[in-house]
Amino acid sequence: MAVPSIFFGISVLHILVLGAAAGGGFPQWNSNDAVARRARAGDAGTPLRTQSSIAVSADGERWVLFNASPDLRQQINQRRQLQPGADAPLRASPIAAVVLTNADVDHVAGLLNLRESQALAIYGHDRVLDVLARNSIFNVLNPDYVARRPMPVDTVLALKDGHDQSLGLRVRAFPVPGKVALWLEDKNAPDFGTAEGDTLGVEIFDEKGASFFYIPACARMTPELADRLRGAALVFFDGTLWHDDEMIQAGVGTKTGRRMGHMSCSGEDGSIAAFSKLGVRRKIFIHINNTNPLFVANSPERAEAEAAGWQVADDGMEISL
Repeated sequence: MAVPSIFFGISVLHILVLGAAAGGGFPQWNSNDAVARRARAGDAGTPLRTQSSIAVSADGERWVLFNASPDLRQQINQRRQLQPGADAPLRASPIAAVVLTNADVDHVAGLLNLRESQALAIYGHDRVLDVLARNSIFNVLNPDYVARRPMPVDTVLALKDGHDQSLGLRVRAFPVPGKVALWLEDKNAPDFGTAEGDTLGVEIFDEKGASFFYIPACARMTPELADRLRGAALVFFDGTLWHDDEMIQAGVGTKTGRRMGHMSCSGEDGSIAAFSKLGVRRKIFIHINNTNPLFVANSPERAEAEAAGWQVADDGMEISL
């Protein structure tokens, strides 16, 4: 039985990490380096991770997904919180809504798992919702059951389920530096066609004011973003690469992190340095690429991040605020 969110008048914000890895998961399907082999062999220091997503609930019973990864079906089968209860109807789900922070494949492809005429709501920036509207494959989400709702920036929005019932959660979306999804790039347009709304962070609140930030993609720390995050109780933040040229140095790619719309964890312009004076009480890296040594428990890079007060997300991590 789910634990209620109101107990003796205390509100609890439930957070469940469904996936901690960036696109492709960890290890990526075609990765064959030493760390990938360790992970596949069941090495406890390199546990498997699915593609990034979190689920949030105000009552422990109805859940909102923040991004829907291609691994969503696996994530549901691994997390009892997202499975229908024994006394539920023959077709049922605790998943009541999905909030999309961008249109990356690793954040929208999982929507195709939710196509069985189950009532729910999808929230996203107009640019992201337009992407879904222009790609007919997403019409498998029956519009008679699945509502698509715009999520304007810098506006506190009360989340509701597919039946328009309150979920006890509010979000405030805000633009962060990033890049249009790879599959939407226009090489003939400035900055590959990137525009405001292509990459969002979200602040998530319950009805009693507990809040945290979820920012799985971010290209750089701006003064405005730093001011927004200063003193936060909890921030999940983009941990894609440790070094900007990590994939090039590893011989598995040709792009830098900046080219992909991600800031590095390390270095004077990296996220560890950027957060060092913000007074954030709990900092967790998420959306971590399979080349990032943060995924190796005994690596020097993991030790450096932990010494700076960071955690590395694991699939199944649970947090209550």
